[in-house]
Amino acid sequence: MSKPFTTAAVIGAGTIGLSWTALFAGHGMRVRVTDPRPDLAEAVEAALTACAPQLAEQGLDIRDIANRVQLASDVTEAVRDADVVQENGPENIGFKQELFATLVREAPAHALLLSSSSAIPATAFSGELDDASRVLIGHPFNPPHLVPLVEVVPGEHTSEESVARAVEFYRSVGRTPVVERKEIPGFVGNRLQNALSREAIYLVEQGVVGPAELDTVVTNSLGLRWSTVGPFLGAHLGGGPGGYRHMDEHIGVSMKRMWDALGQPDQGPEETERLITAVEKAYGHRSYSELTQERDHKQTAVLAALHATGNTTEENQR
Repeated sequence: MSKPFTTAAVIGAGTIGLSWTALFAGHGMRVRVTDPRPDLAEAVEAALTACAPQLAEQGLDIRDIANRVQLASDVTEAVRDADVVQENGPENIGFKQELFATLVREAPAHALLLSSSSAIPATAFSGELDDASRVLIGHPFNPPHLVPLVEVVPGEHTSEESVARAVEFYRSVGRTPVVERKEIPGFVGNRLQNALSREAIYLVEQGVVGPAELDTVVTNSLGLRWSTVGPFLGAHLGGGPGGYRHMDEHIGVSMKRMWDALGQPDQGPEETERLITAVEKAYGHRSYSELTQERDHKQTAVLAALHATGNTTEENQR
């Protein structure tokens, strides 16, 4: 039996790091947070206050949640006695190489060393470490205290034991880990997101639709469908009783022809500015706080409905 996960170190207290902090503390862990930002105490307090109601909706006991979180003056203090370290620093290979060298040296020998990296694979910054066997990617989607997915991506030197322990850890804090066995920049989730975003930008750039209308298309069709079944099961069901094979035989050719017709947006300075202006026109009249609260409320409602019906990724894979 592996050592239980009782203490977590969170390195970097931006949006993702603060969300991880709330999630870990909400699951009863002791959490040490470090970040050079001068307002760290205020940021942690605000995050715990904002996240607490959502954690309570997940059935977690949030009494004394703030007492489970400590501020650390540096990385060495943060990782002391940690069972797991969650790094949330810049998307910069040099930064991560230096930081993870420190983590390997200062964290306990049993501690998992996890990175929230959005695009950089673990091997890119761990190849020269003395011990990279416990270094791997644990990439969440924002905000991780609400969105269940964590992409668990081992590097070339990550041990199978560390992969298994990472899956165990993320499940212990209510997440849905998916192990990806081949490193690729951006992993799976962000590559899919970027593919859709590229076509979305192209459609807006070409004047086919505006940003708000495109969002309406996605949330009332693909987003709704994919939140319950995903692209492949959705296509399998779209083929009727004949399934994916029937779908491919009947409309596969025409759909594949469309691949060549997909757009490549021309995001030069002028086009980029026009797109930014269009998005700001669509949503800029509402505050960031208002928009995130609405997003989180809707996401919580969707997750509650999926949980009530037993419709989860892990259920579908069984």
